[in-house]
Amino acid sequence: MIHLKTAEEIELLRASNLMVSKALAEVARRILPGITTIELDRVAEEFIRDNHAEPGFLGYKGYPKTLCTSVNQQVVHGIPSTYKLKEGDIVSVDCGVLFQGYYGDAAYTFAVGEVDERVKILLKTTRESLYKGIEQAREGKRIGDISNAIQEFCERERFSVVREMVGHGIGKGLHESPEVPNYGKRGYGVKLQPGMVLCIEPMINMGRKEITQDPDGWTIHTADKLPSAHYEHCVAIGKDGADILSTFKYIEEIYKY
Repeated sequence: MIHLKTAEEIELLRASNLMVSKALAEVARRILPGITTIELDRVAEEFIRDNHAEPGFLGYKGYPKTLCTSVNQQVVHGIPSTYKLKEGDIVSVDCGVLFQGYYGDAAYTFAVGEVDERVKILLKTTRESLYKGIEQAREGKRIGDISNAIQEFCERERFSVVREMVGHGIGKGLHESPEVPNYGKRGYGVKLQPGMVLCIEPMINMGRKEITQDPDGWTIHTADKLPSAHYEHCVAIGKDGADILSTFKYIEEIYKY
């Protein structure tokens, strides 16, 4: 069942997503060679709690940390650890908060120092594909229009779209209906209505689309061990287009990609 949000609920979701956005900016300040992903996790948790919110991922279905930090060939759900980021790495940082009863959820992939040129293109393409999807997130369109816009844009650059991991609705629950795949056909799927709030999150691989899961039960890898990128925004469907409730503004004031 899809829960349509009221204007008041959308403002509560905006507040939660802005907090996620600011937490990601605090992390962005510290993305340098030598920092561990568990240190990034501590930074995010401290910021969230200092702002009277709760980490949205910590304890969710047993997940052990505040952030998901997915390095290089890790696609999503990487668990923060003592791994030290090094020059040439990329790291997807996915963050969630629970604030005033509503969830926020957003993600950004960072380059650590100088990275390979093809990796730069992967990051740029994945980020741009997110906005291509958001352009389709308007009343009267369908989920497949979002999905197809992302897929076509990325496949033109000869990258591949992960099939098994998808975006989702959000509200009082972290993951609500409907699912939002990053591949699909125009004109298919759930019809978009004002009041729907969706997390759109392209997960795009440099090589093949196939993935594997680590024995930890969380971390998802590319099967061919080539890099993967991930960006995510939370948007509310409106009559005149999507209202983006999260923002990359705070990150990109600090982090120049």
